[in-house]
Amino acid sequence: MTDPLSKAKLEAKLQAAVQAFGSHSLRSAALALFAELGYASERTLAVHSVADFCAQFDPHKRLDHPSAMKAQWQSVELLFQLTDEELSHHASLFKDNTVSAGLVRSYVFFAIELTPTANANDYARGKLAAITRQINRLFPMPVMVLFKVPASSGHKISLAVINRRAHKRDDSRDVMGKVTLIQNISIAQPHRGHLDILASFSTSELQAHKKAIGNFDELHAAWEAVFNVELLNKRFYEELSNWYFWARSQVTFPDDLEKDTDKRNATSVIRLLTRLIFCWFLKEKDLIPDRLFDEQALQAALAKFDALARDDGTYYRAILQNLFFATLNQPMNSADGSEKSAQRRFAAEGTFHAQKEDYGNDALYRYADAFKDSAAALALFEDIPLLNGGLFASLDSLDDKGKKQYADGFSRNAKQQAFVPNHLFFAPQQDIDLSADYGDAKKKKAKVRGLIHILQSYKFTIAESTPVEQEIALDPELLGNVFENLLASYNPETGESARKQTGSFYTPRPIVDYMVDESLKAYLARALQTAMPHTTKQDAQTGLDILFAYTEREHPFNAKEAQALIHAIDACNILDPACGSGAYPMGILHKLVFILGKLDPSNAQWKQRQIDKAEEIEDSEARESAVRAIERDFADNNLDYGRKLYLIENCIYGVDIQPIAIQISKLRFFISLVCDQKTSLDKSRN
Repeated sequence: MTDPLSKAKLEAKLQAAVQAFGSHSLRSAALALFAELGYASERTLAVHSVADFCAQFDPHKRLDHPSAMKAQWQSVELLFQLTDEELSHHASLFKDNTVSAGLVRSYVFFAIELTPTANANDYARGKLAAITRQINRLFPMPVMVLFKVPASSGHKISLAVINRRAHKRDDSRDVMGKVTLIQNISIAQPHRGHLDILASFSTSELQAHKKAIGNFDELHAAWEAVFNVELLNKRFYEELSNWYFWARSQVTFPDDLEKDTDKRNATSVIRLLTRLIFCWFLKEKDLIPDRLFDEQALQAALAKFDALARDDGTYYRAILQNLFFATLNQPMNSADGSEKSAQRRFAAEGTFHAQKEDYGNDALYRYADAFKDSAAALALFEDIPLLNGGLFASLDSLDDKGKKQYADGFSRNAKQQAFVPNHLFFAPQQDIDLSADYGDAKKKKAKVRGLIHILQSYKFTIAESTPVEQEIALDPELLGNVFENLLASYNPETGESARKQTGSFYTPRPIVDYMVDESLKAYLARALQTAMPHTTKQDAQTGLDILFAYTEREHPFNAKEAQALIHAIDACNILDPACGSGAYPMGILHKLVFILGKLDPSNAQWKQRQIDKAEEIEDSEARESAVRAIERDFADNNLDYGRKLYLIENCIYGVDIQPIAIQISKLRFFISLVCDQKTSLDKSRN
């Protein structure tokens, strides 16, 4: 393993190389970045334009396929071909510097600059993956493509690599190769998580973890280890788990609803983690500002703030609790600015009579005295939208007699407040003895650091992985993984794993995919045979196998059969009676969206079905309002948004014994919808 100083130096060089894309040509910047990573070759070909590239490599016009988005290519560069010769560093006596299509055991590196667009989703992960696949069809060896992508927040670069084929491409096997991406690296200010991933991809880091890489097979094996999201998730979870055990003994939460201290602290810290990680996903959509997690901004806003204090819980109370309970759980103020329309405001302070009017209202800001200026404090949160769903509702509540019972401790009463010290969020890395918590002597010097530092070190994405594409980042599936694993970490009766007691088991994605496919195929086969009596069971099964496959092959169903399948999807009711944090319902959603995209590419039939149902509403005003909303949902967003929204509303249900699991499931669906909105979540004050 390389030492931290060497890795820090490499990341500094990579940051400079990424920033060079802002001032250098695409070719020179791309070659410099790959050279810094340890990849270079003189085996190249000059490409003078997109037309020249097509003339040299695409005589059969495969790039005319819509998925290639060739019209959006501003420029394209064939950078180099990397072979065993370059990897072994042995110079050939008669060196051939030309690109050879016969060298199957190699990678070809490309760079493409895409034209500016008004819609950032035009270059979403799936679009870049599709372009990569179309380029890969031109060559018998796998390709890596660097994209320079315009964005409203500044240009970004993305790297996409397609899984290596075991043999030369077989045209008879029309299977989508899995594309892995390092996506949306900011050119102006690369995220530290992206720099860490790029550094891990460098030959120096790969060789530090493995044997010397001297041939193509060794390189590909090393790349697969880097391009493994499960390993990234595992590393993140291990760091988060250390923090959880470290924090559990340092926090204090009210005991009105749970008298057992260990159980109360364990569940409260899990809830805190779940809420904050979800906020981190919202940050990816710019729905929550960075200023709430920046130490300098906090110093300017808070009356007294010591980031490393062990006896001060100002950050959790004044910032996070107000974010969770009084912002994400409260509608935005109306645009007229009047006091009557101000739903987001501080609860009254002072005498009992002054506070009485706001007693029991857990969606008002508290701790005004923690801020330098209470009006400015409201401005910290003003652009953050309401996020309904339950996860951000305070668990403090009134009992049958009107007496307040505290669990979250969001209170003006100092005796009922929760306490989470600042240093748990901002402390630098240190060694802590967690051997008793884990029951493992190897954890005597477990590394821990502040939770904000942990989250800032990783790249998050709001788009969940699919069987054919993934981003090297932490996706919303992580919410379920963290919740279900941490929930299983403590049994209040024995101090051992509570997994069996709660029934919390995280189902791996491949198993979810299999369950989803088999259940949907059985349902749709029956529906198709019922609607089309002439269809045999074998024909239905064969056609559905093609429909469900991640290929570019056209499905075999005629117009009437496709219509019957769309009707069956719209009419289905899918229930997961123990949904946990939503693995199976999310898998169902992804597959149904994929199927609808094949059966009804323009959404014409799916949209009309929603309108037909709305027109059955008896009340004319409600009917017209519903139809207008449907028209707007389909017109103002990406195609998948309308598919997802009405599947979620009408077809997919979940039940679980754990209320917080239901909340996580709902919020994962919310994130999925946000992915396909053309604009950010509506922040209007209406």
